Amino acid sequence: MERTTECNAVRLRGTLAGTPAFSHESRGERFYTFPLQVQRLSGNSDTLNIVLRQAQLGAVEAAEREKLLITGQLRSYNNRRGAGAKLVLTVLARELLLCDGPDENLVRLTGTLCRTPNLRVTPMGRDICDLMLAVRRSYGRSDYLPCICWGQRACEAARWPVGTALRLEGRFQSRSYIKLTEEGPSERVAYEVSATEAEAAETADCLG
Repeated sequence: MERTTECNAVRLRGTLAGTPAFSHESRGERFYTFPLQVQRLSGNSDTLNIVLRQAQLGAVEAAEREKLLITGQLRSYNNRRGAGAKLVLTVLARELLLCDGPDENLVRLTGTLCRTPNLRVTPMGRDICDLMLAVRRSYGRSDYLPCICWGQRACEAARWPVGTALRLEGRFQSRSYIKLTEEGPSERVAYEVSATEAEAAETADCLG
């Protein structure tokens, strides 16, 4: 199995929430993006951005009334145009299938802690820890992925030093928040991995 597949694996099942639109071109190949709506057990939903190749558009067009099962990898890039989040997360689709069944949202990551953990307490009194994980790709670049963990796991994570190799499992989620700007309050959307499992690993190298 490829290193990026083991270090960075996403599995989503949800409903098409918008028409694919052209995103960018890379190495002569055209890429498109569309939103996927994935329901949580609580009944709330996450709207997640999916990136796919032009050759995969047929599967999305056929999914107007059916659910899509998507396997792929998390990607991050810096948004230098306009307002909104500066770090943008998407799922690069490797495979898309039409399917029935309950919604799914599973992420597995192995990477390196690249920022000092930030332990804080929510207004509801829950401990939460913010982590930034660098996950290597096979050709030298890395994706920088914001993650959170909760409760006792958050308190443990707060003690990890920068450079610690970590293995996480959780869900890819969207979260709305209000940012105060010079023009007044502005609603923004942040994307992150909410970890249900998080542990230190011997290495961030996923080969073998």
